[in-house]
Amino acid sequence: MNVFITGNSSGLGLGLTEALLENDATVWGMSRRGCPVKDNDGLRDRPQDLGDINALPESMDRLLSDCLRLDLVVLNAGVLGRIQAMHETSTPDLEHMMRVNVWANKVILDWLIERQLPVEQVVAISSGAAINMNYGWGGYSMTKSSLNDLIQLYAEEMPDSHLTAYAPGLIDTSMQDYLCGEVSSEEYPSVQKLKDARNTEDMPGPRAAADKLLEVLGELKDLESGSFVDVRKM
Repeated sequence: MNVFITGNSSGLGLGLTEALLENDATVWGMSRRGCPVKDNDGLRDRPQDLGDINALPESMDRLLSDCLRLDLVVLNAGVLGRIQAMHETSTPDLEHMMRVNVWANKVILDWLIERQLPVEQVVAISSGAAINMNYGWGGYSMTKSSLNDLIQLYAEEMPDSHLTAYAPGLIDTSMQDYLCGEVSSEEYPSVQKLKDARNTEDMPGPRAAADKLLEVLGELKDLESGSFVDVRKM
């Protein structure tokens, strides 16, 4: 199995990389800090800031120069931004979030189309925040909603590939350190459910979430290409 994953230095992306490598997949990874997995012949990795969208095409050229096809592309890299009122969120911060969470994925999909690299399945990691639009989550909600739209639009332009925007549910990553440790649930009530879920089965670790995604890949392909799906509703 040939897989390309963005944001595989930590969290879900790292969990997916580890799970796939254990199953003898070849993984091409791209993340700002680089993947910490070492001494594995199945991993081809390239450090790259996904926010630097002008540098992405050349990085893709270098990373995937020996790749003839991809069974799976996981567009996982993303940034949360700060939980705060929308009017307190600066336009430059929103622009950065759009570059990483949306435009970088557009550049990657454009590259795949232009290089005519066969791709069987694309999974873009979205969030329930794309639908909920809770107070304080403005930039993250807006960019993940835009990502869902992007995937739906590209489904029409990539008829030989199956695309899904996939919300993996709550995952216990470093993001939760900020959300559960620094954000006031009194000011932002939606954060309380995260605090309640942490250290319970409702918030699995990255590897368990990765295993779940790999388990449902076939079910995702049964849906209309371009769909948004929340794993908690499958």
